[in-house]
Amino acid sequence: MSSIFGKIPVGVIMAAAVVVLVVLGLLNLFLGSVIIPPEDVWNILTGKTQLDDQVKQLIVLQYRLPQAVTAIFAGAGLAVAGLLMQTLFRNPLADPSILGISSGSSLGVALLLLFSGTNTGLFLSETGWIGQTGLIMSALTGAFLVLIIISWLSRIMSDMVSLLIAGIMISYITGSLVGITKYFSQKEDLQAFVLWGLGSFSNVGQARLPFFVIAVALGLLLSVFLVKPLNLLLLGERYAANLGVSVKRVQFFILIISGVLTAVITAYTGPVAFIGLAVPHLARNLLGESSHRILLPAVMILGASLALACNLIARLPGFEGSLPVNAVTSLIGAPVVVWFLIRRKHLYSNGK
Repeated sequence: MSSIFGKIPVGVIMAAAVVVLVVLGLLNLFLGSVIIPPEDVWNILTGKTQLDDQVKQLIVLQYRLPQAVTAIFAGAGLAVAGLLMQTLFRNPLADPSILGISSGSSLGVALLLLFSGTNTGLFLSETGWIGQTGLIMSALTGAFLVLIIISWLSRIMSDMVSLLIAGIMISYITGSLVGITKYFSQKEDLQAFVLWGLGSFSNVGQARLPFFVIAVALGLLLSVFLVKPLNLLLLGERYAANLGVSVKRVQFFILIISGVLTAVITAYTGPVAFIGLAVPHLARNLLGESSHRILLPAVMILGASLALACNLIARLPGFEGSLPVNAVTSLIGAPVVVWFLIRRKHLYSNGK
């Protein structure tokens, strides 16, 4: 597989990607829907603030900084989960939501809004962090229940194709249940569910940020230990088994790691589309590599960069508040993938 940059060394491309990531991270701190002079932002970040800068300090430290950190870890986590899913199922259309885990989160939120009482959505929207915690816990519960079912099915099904079909069916079932709960929901409850489903990196906040970062970072760290078996799985399950790899065990760990990453990120940010599907393809085409030793850190960097870029666009000056992250990720990312498809004719070049 050849890189679209020709003979430029992979190390140079990776270094440039890191620079882009740093620049986007800084831009997320300096730019937003509220215009703050760059020198004021710098003084706040370096601790040189005055008493009359409390509002600006609140915006930078309690809104922009947590959003940027959330975007970095959410983007990296979804991209890694997408890479794991595509390798596991050997399917270029696989993404973190393919097993129904994201749908499980949506079902958990929908059930909370329907069965917690009339106008639950209005109550949750007026109770601040308490309401957000309720939504996060219900989303996590729904996602982990689906993950438990998928883990159980992975032990009794003989091949990954059957598991893939089962995951798609679970998505249909949970989607149907979400539709039923939406039908019986009050208008305020339905509005709260729609807002959660639009996706946002601002739902985490300072209080819940440490748990979110630790959970996602742990999943990313564990994925690093799967580099060698992932490379062997690219050659086929029989070949990997002949080399001493416990295929079923590796498949189970891939499901657990990608499932936990998807569950935690979806619960905290809402369903974020496109990143897990497209970033692995972008990494392969940019680097011209199929080895996970290179792809894994690459998708982390590119996923975090794409999430930061989308978060920055969603909060540009001129918008009242912020645009839905889902809309921005799809609007920006889909044309990029189409461009790669046109340029390369297909996602995998097989060295041609």
